Amino acid sequence: MDVTYINPFLNATINVIKTMAFVDARPGKPYIKKGDTAVGDVSGIIGITGDNEGTLSITFSQASIEAILSNMLGETISGINEDVRDAVGEITNMISGDARRVLSELGLKLSAAIPTVISGKNHTITHISSGPTIAIPFATDHGPFNVEVCFAH
Repeated sequence: MDVTYINPFLNATINVIKTMAFVDARPGKPYIKKGDTAVGDVSGIIGITGDNEGTLSITFSQASIEAILSNMLGETISGINEDVRDAVGEITNMISGDARRVLSELGLKLSAAIPTVISGKNHTITHISSGPTIAIPFATDHGPFNVEVCFAH
């Protein structure tokens, strides 16, 4: 997959998490993900269509999403409940929108669906595109999360 598609999602993730939650998200080495099992406890996934088709997913460990949302909301968040799932959907939407804005400036017209949120240990994420799934691990002082991007070409 072309890094033209990956870098906007990587940068959008760093920017959204920093701007909204004052958390430094440090990207690790991207890799091609095999299988559908999520590496975290709660995931937002959003379909993207237009000049290319694919999906974006963000999978947070419980510790990382608790810290991110506690910072965003100014109150202690504990556990994964409906409010946390809603917030994961919003974060997914913000990252998708920021990345699509950058890709639009490069001439790619893309639109997104409404995010779906899945939670639970060992849940699965199925990407709709036939392309490879590129996973980018992120570290925070409060735990890890992963961003996965999959496009047809």
